[in-house]
Amino acid sequence: MASITETAMAFFEACEAGKGWAACAAHCHPEAGFDAQAEPLADTRTLRDYCEWMKGLMGFMPDGRYTLKSFATDVARGCVVAVATFHGTHTDPGGPMAPTGRHTDTDYVYAMQFEDGRIRHMTKVWNAGWAMRELGWTA
Repeated sequence: MASITETAMAFFEACEAGKGWAACAAHCHPEAGFDAQAEPLADTRTLRDYCEWMKGLMGFMPDGRYTLKSFATDVARGCVVAVATFHGTHTDPGGPMAPTGRHTDTDYVYAMQFEDGRIRHMTKVWNAGWAMRELGWTA
């Protein structure tokens, strides 16, 4: 059986590559929850929906990639935390408007809560407003 650290890393890599729920589901409970205090994700309540959101994002930001800054496991609390920076440019159709050609380097944190060896809930901490301004989506 994989450790929660290994499971979290496999999930993180698949999710961040925009592979969608099909590639992420094996690492999560089917009804895994999601929350974020970020405008673009305000109505996203399941990890399934978040994984599909990331898949869509990579469709119009095909150069999207991440730099992983830290990855830590709190075994006592069953939580794995990833700190990273997402890098991407809005070059292709999709998203909130026509391609802007603008780039963002936006920091975020995933807190993945585990139960029975799989992710039960994930919280994303992200300053979406900053990224949206950098991409030219808001003033």
